[in-house]
Amino acid sequence: MEKVKTNRNPQTANRKSEQGMSLLAIVAVMAIFAMSLLAVAPTVYIEVQREKELEQIRRGEEVADAIKQYVLFYRGARLPNSMDDLLEGLPYGTKKRMILRPSAAIDPLSEDGKWRLVKPDSQAFINFAKRVQTYNNGLLPSSPGQIFDRYALPLVNVVNTKSESDVEDADDMEFDDSTENTPFIGVASQSKSKSIIAYYGIENHSKWIYTPLFRGGGTSAVNARPQPNNRIPQSNR
Repeated sequence: MEKVKTNRNPQTANRKSEQGMSLLAIVAVMAIFAMSLLAVAPTVYIEVQREKELEQIRRGEEVADAIKQYVLFYRGARLPNSMDDLLEGLPYGTKKRMILRPSAAIDPLSEDGKWRLVKPDSQAFINFAKRVQTYNNGLLPSSPGQIFDRYALPLVNVVNTKSESDVEDADDMEFDDSTENTPFIGVASQSKSKSIIAYYGIENHSKWIYTPLFRGGGTSAVNARPQPNNRIPQSNR
């Protein structure tokens, strides 16, 4: 009987074994890398979101300053009716004096980039004043000048009679989604998400109102909110 010859090359077998081990090593490295990404993903998200919120606060406070300039120019007789009123600027001889940068007219936290326009008699504005009063150790900050008293004074008694529990319960009731053709004393975001940062002690984007009125004093308006297993340092502004 003729014997069948087998042609086994030890070197070929060794190469296949080495390739198999190399593949396992690559898979192991990829698995470790994927786990590392999962571990840092929450931190990265928080940091990115925090920067977006800080940018919104910067823009919102620019809008608040533009509103102030607008109201002062017209001696309190009129409020801006749209963001275009602020973007167009104020008469300055034969020219216009710009009071708002175009980028500040865009809310980075709203999907369409539009600010909500907050009316001076709205529930949102009243509740914001109460929240600032609470943050300001029970004191309701004064208006920036007599010209603004016509918008601030009618709210003072209402704010002082509100309790903190009344404000806490007023979630969706205070949301007004007007984004144009509304006389406004402040702007707010359309985003209802909980925030990373606390603005005047408020931890919800839609409740942050940027207005020249009811500005708290003595402490920073912006504070970091502690995160589970991850505290983000926040410098005072």
